[in-house]
Amino acid sequence: MIRVSLCLLTFNELPGCRRDVPAIARETFHEVFCIDAHSTDGTIEYLEGCGIPVHRQPRLGLTAAYAYAAEVATGDALVVFFPKGTIPVESLLEIKVRLEEGFELVIASRNIVGSRNEEDDAWIKPRKWFVLGLGRIVSLLWRREGVRITDLLHGVKGFTLRAFEAMHIEPEGQEIDLAMGIRSYKLGLKRCEVPVRERSRFYGATHFKALPSGMRLLKFLCGEILGTNRGSAAADRRVNA
Repeated sequence: MIRVSLCLLTFNELPGCRRDVPAIARETFHEVFCIDAHSTDGTIEYLEGCGIPVHRQPRLGLTAAYAYAAEVATGDALVVFFPKGTIPVESLLEIKVRLEEGFELVIASRNIVGSRNEEDDAWIKPRKWFVLGLGRIVSLLWRREGVRITDLLHGVKGFTLRAFEAMHIEPEGQEIDLAMGIRSYKLGLKRCEVPVRERSRFYGATHFKALPSGMRLLKFLCGEILGTNRGSAAADRRVNA
């Protein structure tokens, strides 16, 4: 049986931590730790008071957080979770089970049967439509077999550390979820999705603004198509080896 670590990724998420952390079945994981982007609202103190080790990011950015989590983890696989009170913590156990079954990438999807996207009750769903459209484009370009990823940009996921290393993710930026999806197709990784029911954020605002985030993602997609992204050539060499 593989050892599955759980990492909480935080930046000023104290209300979310207070809602989510008590409900996490920590004893079922090999270890639980936090990678924090230098919170100032008491998040660090709260988690340490719960007995969860907190590692402050040496370099800021979402990709840097994932990379540091993979470096800190001592298990064979890693589940990453954002304790914002929007995703039921029960989904973490389902992700863990899928990793134990042999999947190399497991994504919590808000867009498959049995799931819920917070935009589902709205007439206009810009975020959901963008994610679905981007997912179809990426699938057409690189998927040769296996499950098509419907929630390409969702950060709540699990992956084996061996698969993460094989993806050759760029060390900086915010496009890691897109990069992992694309390279899971290129590498032919065994992947699946589990349904989650997303709730609306009950405090604060998202750290990722829609327009600039969308532009960065499209720029990264173009770079992957052209082979100019730093990690794309390395991933391609591994595929062709």
